[in-house]
Amino acid sequence: MTPPVLAVADVRKTYGKFPALNGVSFDVQAGELFGLLGPNGAGKTTLMSILAGLTAATSGEVRLFGARFTPADREVRKRIGIATQDLSIYPDLTARENLRFFGKLYGMTAADLPGRVDELLAAVGLTDRADDRAGTFSGGMKRRLNLAAAVVHRPDLLLLDEPTTGVDPQSRNHIFDQVRAQNAAGMTVIYTSHYMEEVQALCPRLAILDNGLLRACDTLPHLLSRLDSTARLTLANPDGVLDRVQGLPGVKGVSMAGSRLDVTTADLPPLLPKLLAAAGEVTALEIEQPTLERVFLTLTGRGLRD
Repeated sequence: MTPPVLAVADVRKTYGKFPALNGVSFDVQAGELFGLLGPNGAGKTTLMSILAGLTAATSGEVRLFGARFTPADREVRKRIGIATQDLSIYPDLTARENLRFFGKLYGMTAADLPGRVDELLAAVGLTDRADDRAGTFSGGMKRRLNLAAAVVHRPDLLLLDEPTTGVDPQSRNHIFDQVRAQNAAGMTVIYTSHYMEEVQALCPRLAILDNGLLRACDTLPHLLSRLDSTARLTLANPDGVLDRVQGLPGVKGVSMAGSRLDVTTADLPPLLPKLLAAAGEVTALEIEQPTLERVFLTLTGRGLRD
């Protein structure tokens, strides 16, 4: 059986007495686009720094490509690309010069580098600004260049730490497109964010990190299935509806307050037509489906951005 690209086992990191990571464990398989969701201060950046070899864990083990990994493993580090939350590009260099610099840093050959630089400048929409200094770019353009610098050497594993911080919608879409394109080409990607909608849009499987603890790690559908859906109906005539609805298959809970009927279920789509038929005339309908925000609140007892 092929080992996972990344295996994190009981990783802990303390700064003085403060536990930034408190026993985190998960695996990422080859070719995954894996999300790491959590609020600011959850420990995401600390974990990414350990995975990139920028800092050492206090205890626990990280295995990359089937072997134990430490910051001293320079050859393994060449197989990793990282786009940090703090921009890594040099403002006094042009976009082209930045990419050439990072390519040479990773040992790319003179024959391979020019074509790869042109390819990435086009991919992130910076061809027409290729020879302008990066310091003159907008925040979104800098983020796009930062991503290009992280993948210029074609890494096997790409670590993205809050890659859309401070970007405009156009640049965010560019970044999303490139993340998907790199993953489709075979690159394993770990995408960290405190934006629920980004992780939900990009990542089929994800982990939820909060206060240095891994609260959950599963596919998106399985995480959402932890919560019930609720249908709230306002009825023209509530007489007898409660008894009719309680007997419907799939109903988990029913409550009535005046003319409003609340029904909870694990699977709303097949139940809804039967529910509407049993309810008679419905003057208003409100549906509350599971979201990652609600999952996070259930797991941690607080909102994602509290």
